[in-house]
Amino acid sequence: MTATPPAPGDGLVRVGAIVFIVGAVATLVTVAPLFLGTEPFPPLAYAVCMLMGVGFVIAAAGVLRSIAAQRRQAKSAV
Repeated sequence: MTATPPAPGDGLVRVGAIVFIVGAVATLVTVAPLFLGTEPFPPLAYAVCMLMGVGFVIAAAGVLRSIAAQRRQAKSAV
């Protein structure tokens, strides 16, 4: 069994997914006090929720980088 080398953009997609998950967990934790009737978290906690969007953008950049590399490879094969 041979391992395929990572394609360009694979690292960005992985990092983006991790950042997105951290933001999603932060969002769940931040919204929980609203349903539980407890004291809300400080504004910094709401800022961490923005990591969800940042992770999505990072992953999208990785996908676009991968697409560009595949296009270059297909164009050079012609």
